[in-house]
Amino acid sequence: MKEKSQDSAPYILVLYYSRTGSTAKMATELAWGVESAGIPARLRTVPPVSADTEASLPPVPDAGAPYCHTDELRHCAGLLLGSPTRFGNMAAPLRHFLDQTGDMWLDGSLAGKPAAVFTSTGSLHGGQESTLISMMLPLLHHGMLIAGIPYSEAELMHTKTGGTPYGASHWSGTGGGDLSDEEKSLCRALGARVGKLARQLGEPQ
Repeated sequence: MKEKSQDSAPYILVLYYSRTGSTAKMATELAWGVESAGIPARLRTVPPVSADTEASLPPVPDAGAPYCHTDELRHCAGLLLGSPTRFGNMAAPLRHFLDQTGDMWLDGSLAGKPAAVFTSTGSLHGGQESTLISMMLPLLHHGMLIAGIPYSEAELMHTKTGGTPYGASHWSGTGGGDLSDEEKSLCRALGARVGKLARQLGEPQ
C-alpha cells in the first residue's frame, strides 16, 4: 500500500499478527478497501512474544509488514485490528502490544476514531466471533467507534466460509487456504467503511 511521506497526512492503520499468513492476506485486502475510500492504509504487524530473556529477534521482520511503533497507533485516523484466533481470543502478541497503550488511554489519543476487527481460524467454528469481540474490548476502553459489516453487504448472507457482522473473518482450514471471493469482498467492504468513516469524522464541522 502507498504511504505518504508527510507525518501529518491522515492514514488508516491496518495492524495485525499473523503466524501462517492467513491474517496477513486479509490485511492486504482490507488495505485495498481502505484506499478505495481515498485514504492511505499503513500495514503494520507486531513481533511474536517469547519466554526468552535475551533479545533474539531482529528489530525488523525478514519479510512482510514492518513492526508497528506505538506512535503509529496514536496518530492514525482509524484502525483495523486483526489476529488469528487463540482458543476464542486474540493472539498473545497482539494483546501484548495493546497492553502497552495505557498512555493513550490516559490522554484519549484514540477516542472518537473509527475501528474494526478481523480474524482467521483453522476450523469453521473456531471462535471467530468471540475473537472479534475480544479485540473490540480494549478499543472500546480507548473510546474508539466500532464499525461492523452491515447486512447490506450481500456476501454476508451468502458466504459459506468466513464473514460476520462483527467484522471480517476467514476460514483458512488446516492448510492455510486462500481467501474465498466472499471473504475478499467483505474485507474490502469493511476497509472501505472504516476509510469513509475516518474521512467523514475528520471533516470540519
